[in-house]
Amino acid sequence: MMTNDIPFDNTLMMMNSLKGYLTTEEELAFMQLLFSSSASIKGANYGLAKKDLAKMLGINNGDDEAFHSFINRLNAALSRYFRVIYDARRDRVIVMMHVTAKHAKSTLSSEALAIMLYLFYHQEVLGHEFTLLHQILVDFGHESLNANRKLKNNIDQLKKIGAVTDYESVTEEAFMLTAIGVHMFSESFLRRTTEFAQETQLSKEEVMKFFNRYNLHIEEENE
Repeated sequence: MMTNDIPFDNTLMMMNSLKGYLTTEEELAFMQLLFSSSASIKGANYGLAKKDLAKMLGINNGDDEAFHSFINRLNAALSRYFRVIYDARRDRVIVMMHVTAKHAKSTLSSEALAIMLYLFYHQEVLGHEFTLLHQILVDFGHESLNANRKLKNNIDQLKKIGAVTDYESVTEEAFMLTAIGVHMFSESFLRRTTEFAQETQLSKEEVMKFFNRYNLHIEEENE
């Protein structure tokens, strides 16, 4: 899921245009990617392992050029509706779907979305590898037992969609964004969020620099 502002009327037409970009084997691999990327169906094993996708495509597992060519062509054809990402930490490929802010609200509660934005800012902007549960409780101003339980329930929502995972290298309870979490917010959503906080209009470049994503954006264009 990625928050965005697009309609869904032309999705099937765009899907039909894939034939001009992909071979038959690549089309079948993409359909398998779509199915496997549902966290509700696959649970924690959502997405396809890189080696399994390489096998479907008929390429060597170490052929990174062919692997990234497939991903880049998919993203070029479907960028309005989907985004294919490679989660290097889990060594899995995932398809994310763009959704409107209205549809996103039916997936996440407002509290879960607020926690997601907090984690995104803490890790993507400030550069922290993980975020402690205690730190979230303190910064949100809730340290009671009931608040702790409610906070964890909202974090569980983020885990179910694959945006957040437990960080197990510290003694305290902590969380880190997954590749899905890092790519979850669209540029337009980040711009509106920042403008609301700053009470002023900002350019796309200013927003991307603030969220520490400008260099990442350039790297993707150069691939």
